[in-house]
Amino acid sequence: MKKVMPREEYCLGCQLCEIACAVEHSKSKDVVTAMKYEEPKPLARTRVEIEGDTMLSLSCRHCDDAPCLTVCMGGALYRDADGAVRHNPERCVGCWMCVMVCPYGALSRSADVSKAIAVKCDFCPDRSMPACVEACPNGALVLVEVDV
Repeated sequence: MKKVMPREEYCLGCQLCEIACAVEHSKSKDVVTAMKYEEPKPLARTRVEIEGDTMLSLSCRHCDDAPCLTVCMGGALYRDADGAVRHNPERCVGCWMCVMVCPYGALSRSADVSKAIAVKCDFCPDRSMPACVEACPNGALVLVEVDV
């Protein structure tokens, strides 16, 4: 299974990963249009945490013992054949339990108020490399293969 792994020692807190993720999940796929004119604003599935000199990009870790899977009452969260934790927005009931139990804060609420659903990293399924990893200028995010 592949995972996006952060490397805190290389992160400068530039938030390019957030922008790349938001643009990838936008309607237009254009940075200016997406960030200035789209409504609702596209939501990044990763976020940079900054505390003092420590900076780190956080996204879904596809945990082996994923608490979000346990609490998902609608069955919207599931583990795929590769071991990744996936989200089916059609089954999401918007209870936010997954948001509350994630130890990494990797799930969030949709920016679209007409769709009360959770959102999380989806590995950018239309790309060979997740947008956040490709956009990171310092290699602070890497895509690695891990055994499950």
